[in-house]
Amino acid sequence: IKSVAAQQNVTLTCPRSFGVKDLLFWLRIISGHQPEFLGGTYAFDLNKVTQTTHFTTKQGPGTFILHINHTQINDTGLYYCIRTSKTNMTFLRGVLLKVKGPQSSISSIIQAPPSAAVHPGESVSLQCSVLSDSEKKTCSEDYRVHWFRAGSHQSHPSFIYTHGDNVECGYSSQKCFYNFSKKVNVSDAGTYYCAVAACGEVMFGNGTNVDIKGKDEASLTYSAPTFSRRKVTKAERGNTHSAKKETIYSDVRFHN
Repeated sequence: IKSVAAQQNVTLTCPRSFGVKDLLFWLRIISGHQPEFLGGTYAFDLNKVTQTTHFTTKQGPGTFILHINHTQINDTGLYYCIRTSKTNMTFLRGVLLKVKGPQSSISSIIQAPPSAAVHPGESVSLQCSVLSDSEKKTCSEDYRVHWFRAGSHQSHPSFIYTHGDNVECGYSSQKCFYNFSKKVNVSDAGTYYCAVAACGEVMFGNGTNVDIKGKDEASLTYSAPTFSRRKVTKAERGNTHSAKKETIYSDVRFHN
């Protein structure tokens, strides 16, 4: 296995043993494609160079060389050096070449706070911290910061804001802060994500869950009357008005 960064030059070699009728070939196999012939030569010494803008094959002392000029991401694949002799074919060398694309200096994205609870009409303030490591950076592309919201009933996050060039950003040697503030209503509930686009990639933060609380509903008090019955004296039996007046609530319960 050989790993290189994009735009680097790569040289692969395989042994070349002398045989008058032997032939050597470099082939490439990329997933989803037919094998590709890159160049060939005889086993005996031959001062011949096969060259394109991207590949060069030639003989070296006891070797057969494949040179790849300015590697690209799509050069990732299996490279085989093959020797044929009459009806026999021998694999002399196989190399898995991995070409890595340009890397951003961003090491992590942190959002704060992890959650927030606000009422309709209030403002919520979110912060996105972008941590960088300048030693990792292999591309010169400046990054852009975007905000997305994923609602509970949405199948895809919705775009809500992009920071412009004039955004107030507090810089240190390895950290930059992006602040986002919004006055919310009930429909603004959801998870807010900070996304950073750099070097052809999009990296997301851990998200902030924003909960919109409704106005406090008036608490209701429920009362359940319980009636007690007592014996009525002979003097009160004919006095219906007096009996009604004596009836009271004996049990009242409150529910919050």
